[in-house]
Amino acid sequence: MEATAIFDVLIIGGGPIGLACGLAAKAKGLQYAIVEKGCLVNSLYHYPQNMTFFSTSERLEIGDIPFVSNNAKPTRNEALEYYRRVAVSAKLNVHLFEEVKEVKREKGDANGEGELFTVATSKQKYQAKNIVIATGFYDIPFLLNVPGETLPKVTHYYKDPHFYAFQKVLVIGANNSAVDAALETWRKGADVTMVVREEEIGTRVKYWARPDIINRIEEGSIKAYFNATVAEIKEHEVVLQTQDGLITLPNDWVIAATGYQPNLAFLEKMGIELANDEVRKPHYNEETHETNVPGIYLAGVVCGGMNTHRLFIENSREHAVKIMDHIASKS
Repeated sequence: MEATAIFDVLIIGGGPIGLACGLAAKAKGLQYAIVEKGCLVNSLYHYPQNMTFFSTSERLEIGDIPFVSNNAKPTRNEALEYYRRVAVSAKLNVHLFEEVKEVKREKGDANGEGELFTVATSKQKYQAKNIVIATGFYDIPFLLNVPGETLPKVTHYYKDPHFYAFQKVLVIGANNSAVDAALETWRKGADVTMVVREEEIGTRVKYWARPDIINRIEEGSIKAYFNATVAEIKEHEVVLQTQDGLITLPNDWVIAATGYQPNLAFLEKMGIELANDEVRKPHYNEETHETNVPGIYLAGVVCGGMNTHRLFIENSREHAVKIMDHIASKS
C-alpha cells in the first residue's frame, strides 16, 4: 500500500459534487483523483428506486454537460445514468469501493511549503497537496434510540415498495422519504400507518406528493398519528406514545425515515473546527471553501453541518469551481 504519484488534489466522495470537483480540477489542468467508498454516486444509488427529484434536470447538471430527462422532473434511474455518462465521457479518474481510513498531514517548511497529505484507503495509499471532502450526509441515519430498533424488521433505508405488499407497515417521519414510502407501499397493498412527531405533514414535501398523502390520510386509506412517537418496537407489534397515551399496533415492518447526518467525526479527526452549537457547521472560507486546516476544502452538503436542508446539488455545484480556482492559483 505504498503511495506512488503525488496529486494536486484528492477528492473524497464520488457523488455529484465530487464528480463536479473532478471536472473542475481537470479543466484547470490539475492532477486529481476521486475516491468513493461505494459505487458511483453511491447516495443516489441508495435512494428509493421510484424516486423523482424535486429539481429539474437542468439544475442537476454538472460541468456544463446537458442532462436530458424524459420529464420535467428526472427520476433516480435517469440521474444514475446521467452521472455515469458524465464520468465516462469526461474520463474522470474515479476509484470506487475505496473507503478512506486515515488522512495524515505531513508538514513542510516553516511557511507550510511542500506540505503533503497521505490518505490511506481500504485498498491503497495516496499522496496529495490538497484534499477536497465531498462526502454528503446519507451514511449515518438518525436513530430512534428505542427498544427494538435493531430488530431485522426495522430499516432506515427504504428502497422498493413491492417487498411490503400485504404487510402491516409503520412509517416514521413526515418529510419526503417518509411520504414516498407511505404512498408507494400503500399502493402495493400494504396496510400503512404513519407516526409523526409534529402536528402535520412536513411543509418541504414535494408539491405533488403533499396533497396526495394528506388526502389518503383524511380518507382513512393511510392511518396517521400526529404529535406521536415510537416508544418500543417488538417482533410482531409496535408501541406508540400518542396524545391519548400508549397504544400497541400489530406490525410486520418499520421504515424509519428519520433523516441522515454527515460524518462530522471524520472532519474533526482531520482537525477541522466545528461550531459549538446544534448545527455544528464546519469552519471554512466562504470564498475558497478552504477549512481552518490549510489544504483541506469542503464541497457540497457537508458544508452545512447538521443543517442538511440548506445545500443541494443545484446550489453546491459552484463549490467545485471556487475550490479548483483557489488550488490552481496556489500552484
